[in-house]
Amino acid sequence: MDENKDVLVTVRNGIGRITLNRPKAINSLTHPMVTDIAQALKAWETDDAVTAVIVSGAGDRGLCAGGDVVAIYHDARAGGSESRRFWHDEYLLNAYIGRYPKPYVAIMNGITMGGGVGISAHGSVRVVTETTKMAMPEVGIGFIPDVGGTFILSRTPGLLGVHAALTGAAFSGADAIAMGFADHFVPQDRLAAFADAIEADGVDAAVAAFAQEPPPSALLAQRDWIDHCYAGETVADIVVALRGHDAEPAIDAAELIESRSPVAASVTLEAVRRAAKLDTLEDVLRQEFRTSVASLRSHDLVEGIRALLIDKDKNPQWSPASLSTVTPADIEAYFAPADPDLTFDEE
Repeated sequence: MDENKDVLVTVRNGIGRITLNRPKAINSLTHPMVTDIAQALKAWETDDAVTAVIVSGAGDRGLCAGGDVVAIYHDARAGGSESRRFWHDEYLLNAYIGRYPKPYVAIMNGITMGGGVGISAHGSVRVVTETTKMAMPEVGIGFIPDVGGTFILSRTPGLLGVHAALTGAAFSGADAIAMGFADHFVPQDRLAAFADAIEADGVDAAVAAFAQEPPPSALLAQRDWIDHCYAGETVADIVVALRGHDAEPAIDAAELIESRSPVAASVTLEAVRRAAKLDTLEDVLRQEFRTSVASLRSHDLVEGIRALLIDKDKNPQWSPASLSTVTPADIEAYFAPADPDLTFDEE
């Protein structure tokens, strides 16, 4: 095994292990990493010697901070063809994980955001810890939640998913369980023993032995004001409702939303609402492929990445500049067919 590889793939005692191995970049996903993960999973699907899969991240900072958006920035400025191919293969992988026939244990320790959610939250056994910091933060760079994120965001209790999508704010492992992004809580210092127990005794026995009652979900406790404020028809309506509420977190949420790309926030609200009416993860991923490809043509994706990660001035100049100037046509354009659309034909 080459420890310098970005994805480490091993089999031991019947358990296939996939370790994302870019710890300095918090294991941010690249296109070759997506390819390597997919190839390993496909090989193990028909290998009777492999009974389950464990996916984790190298280092102690997190499973995966998301996709390599700096690469997307440069590619978008050059026409966006590679980003389109990356998302195509990434979303096919997300769908594949969602229907994987063997136990797929995702260790969602530390930072698990964006693309990191895509390779974990669709698995069959999703484990968080007290250090889990999860988010779908795309609106902050002029992008729309993807990797099947809107499938889960649209199915949370009440409107917790709309809050998470529009603010892009991080939430805890306990929140992740409450919202349907995760299943089990295992303390961080027990993860190694948990993985060993999977090898020794199988997934079900390991979960029974190591999973604990999660702490209370802070977000679930705030459902009253979240459900009330996020019921507005538009993002502008939601911001007004948040600012009119006496809960301090509501004001914080309003300020976060107003700092995000107005068009990305508006499209995100519509995407989550449409995802709620779509039947399958594949249906939602097809919609997300449309919004992602449309983002490549937008002003705000390049500008958002520039402001946050290239020039780092944290002063994006969004266009349209305000929520009130985003039109229904601006939003609808993001849902046009990707020409060609994403398909899930079996090879």
